Amino acid sequence: MRITAEHVRSLLDSELQGAALALREGEILLLAGADLESPRYAGALVVATAAGLRGQLGDHRPSQREFEELAAGIEAGVSNLGG
Repeated sequence: MRITAEHVRSLLDSELQGAALALREGEILLLAGADLESPRYAGALVVATAAGLRGQLGDHRPSQREFEELAAGIEAGVSNLGG
């Protein structure tokens, strides 16, 4: 599955405490930080956090194109993990 601009938008708009995008068994999940500690999500790989993105963006609200670029950057990082 591919990380999309919608995934990134959902992450930034999330009201979950410690919101993060994570990959588990080929699925992209939007999780609260506490969920990452749960056995249900054991093995999930965090690929982005709302706090991290907000730190990068400051008060700037990304345009659609910027959401797409952020998603592509996260996707590239995930692709590079294999080697």
